[in-house]
Amino acid sequence: MSAKLLIPVFLLFLLSACGSGEPSEQKPAASTAPQIGPAATEKASTQNILFFGNSLTAAYGLEPSEGFVGLIQERLDTLKLPFKAINAGLSGETTAGGLTRIDWILERQTIDIFVLELGGNDGLRGIDPAASAENLQGIIDKVKAKYPEVKIIIAGMEAPPNMGQQFTENFRGIFPRLAEANASLLIPFLLEGVGGIPELNQADGIHPTKEGHRILAENIWKVLRGLVKK
Repeated sequence: MSAKLLIPVFLLFLLSACGSGEPSEQKPAASTAPQIGPAATEKASTQNILFFGNSLTAAYGLEPSEGFVGLIQERLDTLKLPFKAINAGLSGETTAGGLTRIDWILERQTIDIFVLELGGNDGLRGIDPAASAENLQGIIDKVKAKYPEVKIIIAGMEAPPNMGQQFTENFRGIFPRLAEANASLLIPFLLEGVGGIPELNQADGIHPTKEGHRILAENIWKVLRGLVKK
C-alpha cells in the first residue's frame, strides 16, 4: 500500500502512536521481550537485538508479547535462532530524548543488532528534519562507538501532511540517507499496511491491534531475517 494513500488518517495515527500525549497507564515493555538490566544474563552464544523506539516499539495498549518485539522473539524461538529481542521502547520519545537515553541503555545492555525506530514525534512537532537527522546520527554514533561490529536497521517514518510538502519530503528523506551513510539496512515505512486502516487499529482508531502488530513484525522481519539466519 502506498504511504500517500494513508495520509488522511495517518496523521491521527502518528499523533497518538508516536506522540507524547499517550495515557500514563500504558503497559510496560516486558514479558516476552526481556527487560533491560544487568540482571538479564544469557548464554554466551545468544546475540541481542535491541529495539530502540517510541510507543510503537513499546506496544502501546497491548501485552508486550503481542507487540512486534514480542512477535519477533516468538519467531526467533520457533526457528531456534540464538537471538534475544530486547524492548527498549518508550512512549513519547523524540530523537533528542533518545540521544540522551541511549547512554543509559549502553551502560546496561550488550547489542549485536540495533533497530532504531525513532522520529515520529519529531515529525508531529514540526522539528527541523536536519536536527532530527543529527540526533539520530548521534544515537548511531554512540552505539557504533561502544559496539563497532553492531548491525543497524533503521525504521522509516512519515511526517503528518499538515506540515507542508517540503517538510514531509525532507522528513521522509532522513531515513534512507542515514541508512546509506551508515551502511545500515532500511525499513522504508514501518507502518506500511497498517496506518489508517481501522480494522488494524485499536478502538481509539490510532494504535495497532494485535493483528496490526503482526503486520509490523512482518515489515521488520523482511529486513531482519538476513541478519539472523543460520
